[in-house]
Amino acid sequence: MTVQGWLGVFLAASVLSVLGPFLFLESGSKMQKIAGAIKPSVAALGKRQWRCAAVLLGLMLPTLAYAQPEHAGGGEANLVLPDLSSVQFLGMTGHALLTIGLLFCVGGLLFGLASYVQLKNLPVHRSMREISELIYETCKTYLVTQGKFILLLWAFIAVIIALYFGVLAPVPGKSIGVTLPIILLFSLVGIAGSYGVAWFGIRVNTFANSRTAFAALRGKPYPAFAIPLKAGMSIGMALISVELLIMLFILLFVPRDYAGPCFIGFAIGESLGAAALRIAGGIFTKIADIGSDLMKIVFKIKEDDARNPGVIADCTGDNAGDSVGPSADGFETYGVTGVALITFILLAVKSPETQVQLLVWIFVMRVAMLVSSSGAYFLNGIIAKAKYANSDDMNFETPLTSLVWVTSIISIILTYIVSYLMIPTLGDGTIWWKLASIISCGTLAGAIIPELVKVFTSTDSAHVQEVVTSAKEGGASLGILSGFVAGNFSAYWLGLCMVALMGSGYYFSTGLPSELMLAPAVFAFGLVAFGFLGMGPVTIAVDSYGPVTDNAQSVYELSLIESIPGIESELKRDFGFDVKFERAKHLLEENDGAGNTFKATAKPVLIGTAVVGATTMIFSIIMALTDGLSHNVQNLSLLHAPFMLGLITGGAMIYWFTGASTQAVSTGAYRAVEFIKANIKLEGVEKASVADSKKVVEICTVYAQKGMFNIFLAVFFATLAFAFFEPFFFIGYLISIAIFGLYQAIFMANAGGAWDNAKKVVEVDLKQKGTPLHDATVIGDTVGDPFKDTSSVAMNPVIKFTTLFGLLAVELAVTLSASNALLTRILAIIFFTVSVTFVHRSFYAMRIETEAKRSVVTENEKVLR
Repeated sequence: MTVQGWLGVFLAASVLSVLGPFLFLESGSKMQKIAGAIKPSVAALGKRQWRCAAVLLGLMLPTLAYAQPEHAGGGEANLVLPDLSSVQFLGMTGHALLTIGLLFCVGGLLFGLASYVQLKNLPVHRSMREISELIYETCKTYLVTQGKFILLLWAFIAVIIALYFGVLAPVPGKSIGVTLPIILLFSLVGIAGSYGVAWFGIRVNTFANSRTAFAALRGKPYPAFAIPLKAGMSIGMALISVELLIMLFILLFVPRDYAGPCFIGFAIGESLGAAALRIAGGIFTKIADIGSDLMKIVFKIKEDDARNPGVIADCTGDNAGDSVGPSADGFETYGVTGVALITFILLAVKSPETQVQLLVWIFVMRVAMLVSSSGAYFLNGIIAKAKYANSDDMNFETPLTSLVWVTSIISIILTYIVSYLMIPTLGDGTIWWKLASIISCGTLAGAIIPELVKVFTSTDSAHVQEVVTSAKEGGASLGILSGFVAGNFSAYWLGLCMVALMGSGYYFSTGLPSELMLAPAVFAFGLVAFGFLGMGPVTIAVDSYGPVTDNAQSVYELSLIESIPGIESELKRDFGFDVKFERAKHLLEENDGAGNTFKATAKPVLIGTAVVGATTMIFSIIMALTDGLSHNVQNLSLLHAPFMLGLITGGAMIYWFTGASTQAVSTGAYRAVEFIKANIKLEGVEKASVADSKKVVEICTVYAQKGMFNIFLAVFFATLAFAFFEPFFFIGYLISIAIFGLYQAIFMANAGGAWDNAKKVVEVDLKQKGTPLHDATVIGDTVGDPFKDTSSVAMNPVIKFTTLFGLLAVELAVTLSASNALLTRILAIIFFTVSVTFVHRSFYAMRIETEAKRSVVTENEKVLR
């Protein structure tokens, strides 16, 4: 057997050695106890399930007979950057120009930090500050736990990276002792980036939530708008600046022939971190949200009642799911899209001079968009303050909408100006405006898509009103059906919008000469995704607006500020204003509706970026498999059976993922509700005990991690299995999960948004809390919770992680197949079997157990914790 063959055997043995304790051991050591906790799910694989798995394997085996393409060698880590100093821009070299860009990144960081300090120093009553600090402490505990969990998941990735780049396919001409540590190091840098911006996000938001609640006591709406938006811009500017700093550092200061390993490692790491934080956070937040919301129906208590031990967990979840997840997701989306474009330019553009021109242009554009976002924020802020600072009423959605449009318009103008200044002579002299037009299609999408989303999710929209009207006569049943209608209609219109904008980008790409680059349409799609992110800080800001407004409402109730003796005179003496409690509660509830709407608007932008950007990453795989489109191109056809089968398989994975993530929420919510109902005290107490609140947080954390562990390993081993089955099968699979994931995510996100804001209409506009109508809309909202904040939002990192890790997996498969095709097929079967096992566990190990099994489940949870 060859060296590669033995290494393949070692890879299989490594997989079994890692998973064996989880699947087969029964008693003894700590690892055996963990196995005992998981073993019931394996035992549940009765004869019928194993027969089904065997049949699936039998059906898939014929695909293994197809010939594997030859390995090109080196992978994306073999890419070498051109000399950025070889081309002049505006009287200076490209290297010098991008070095100046570092100063703008530092400026963006200072903007974020200055906003952080300003928020921290805003006035707040001690009762509200104590609640926000308690929320932050529980968020810290959650993040520390998640950090350890991410490192465990990273170990799986590190094994594959080490085997591929360390032994099977070392980067030609480079020392393994240098290349491999670089890739592993930058994968950790990517994780640290996603993790770090997520931590910064919860700290900013937990400052802002109490300050927003306190500001509302004055009875004026403007401060309740300005504070959450400042917090969101702080996060957005810091996030984009950090990501851009890291990528510019690699471009400018890492030796050119080692930049490829740095970018690949960085992209894989940030993608892993974002996937873990987004999926686990989405599960956590909806367990807590459902557990807390259902108490309103069961016990007829008010929203965010301080006696409800689920409310603190709900507040923690608002940050874990709606702040941590989007922050990490946005960081990763921005980074991975950049890496995809860099890879495309180095693979598809032959001229080193043109490569430099395009690379420098793209990064100068990124800096310009940072400037446009900050400038638009200040300009919009001046207008909003002049219009609303002294007003008694305002539509909170109006200045948020204007911010998005102002940013889009400024970004488009800057796109044309910078393109003209940077690349006026590229090609025939018309390329600059064609490329600027392509990016502008994406930037325009960042403004048009939110407008379309509001049609289906805004409190003023006809669809949301229809949900309320349906629920009035038909209860939760008809209300839920109306939400389904909104979600399905939204998928139609948003899908057509994306097709139109991508089609426009394609139209402009037809004017790019073939001698400039291969597949200019693919580059156009990548630039459209780049344009989606052109308003990155503002997109993150309006998304982060939601968790702050949601938490502000909770902080108000939990602080019990109305019941503090002499509070009116105290606030007048210490802060100089007359308090307006009822007005404050109304403003906070109304503002929460605007937050719900704009959380919904950001989701399709991120998922759209993932899908459009995945096109560029898939092109990198195609280039490797076809040796630069020189052979095997006919396999990218419906006439090539494995490619067609891959298209069908991707849909299966998307629908399984939807069910698995929702299953984790439903089981965790069951346990949370069970605990809250048994321990809630409504008589003789003002607040739930801290111990009970922490117990609910613990339940949420346990089920978030259990669900995430099953999902991650099922996706991880499915990626390996399908890449090893047949590379062009894998290409079809990647395309399929992107398309199925796009429409599933849009449908679920907007249906959930409609249900959420229908409840808000009943609470704020109709003033019908505690009525049967309110109960019906609360039930609809609990259905929408995992739709909008768990399954839909996690499609984005799953698509990008699968595609990015697929770059590595398919190279690994082709390399191994070249020396031992039989072993590759055996490994495909092993990986698929492991993936199916975790797919099975995602339901059968997460089921709501009967009373007879309760004691066993409780003991298992102790072990897993």
